[in-house]
Amino acid sequence: MNKEAAITLKELEIGYTHNRKNLPIMGALNATLYKGELVALIGKNGAGKSTLMRTLSAFQSPLGGTITYPDGKNHQRKASELSTILAVVLTDNSSINNMSVREVVALGRTPYNNFLGYNRKRDEEIIDKAIERMGISSLAQRNISTLSDGERQKTMIAKALAQETPIILLDEPTAFLDFKSRIQLFRELKKLASETNKAILVSTHDLELILQIADRIWLIHDNKMFDGSINELSKDGVLTNFIDSEGIHYNTVSNRIEIV
Repeated sequence: MNKEAAITLKELEIGYTHNRKNLPIMGALNATLYKGELVALIGKNGAGKSTLMRTLSAFQSPLGGTITYPDGKNHQRKASELSTILAVVLTDNSSINNMSVREVVALGRTPYNNFLGYNRKRDEEIIDKAIERMGISSLAQRNISTLSDGERQKTMIAKALAQETPIILLDEPTAFLDFKSRIQLFRELKKLASETNKAILVSTHDLELILQIADRIWLIHDNKMFDGSINELSKDGVLTNFIDSEGIHYNTVSNRIEIV
């Protein structure tokens, strides 16, 4: 079965511009994010994961190459113009306060509202469905400031679902969650990707968990990005080269990280 591409990177160069001078972090990135898959973006701190996520979201421009989205258009547009193409869930959502869970989720309908900002019946149904999907119906009237980290993260993902985009990008969604909550969230994201045919890209340091759950991996290592299934990157030795160090070993047979 042919998979449908959601995002395609061709010779993409990412980095920053300062005083009209390009400061590249990494270049020649070639990868494809497919619909129906949960893809993990992994790499060491400072490798360029956050820069890549911001570039995919059009919060900053690439220095070269192209990003092609499901509508066939490239990256040459504002972030607001991508609001019906991709939804972004950031680690820190502290700017959202004094709102109920339902009001926060309703923000996902903003790209579709009329000029008065009113939600129509269909919008309300989509909001309710997103809340139910994430299992937070009992929290709908709670103030978001009263939620646990896990409940807050589910709320933000529900907001992304209400946005009804084919792509969801999540930056370190498990950063403040306990072990059980991290497992539950990753499993729910994989289920979401499969059942709703969304392309979900998650940046994470939770290697032990994500290697057991993700459909594919985007690995940034030694100023290169490797795109493949876990089996492919394991057989090629890419994961071993990335993970193995003094006292740490990647077992390619069991797909486990061992302390030796």
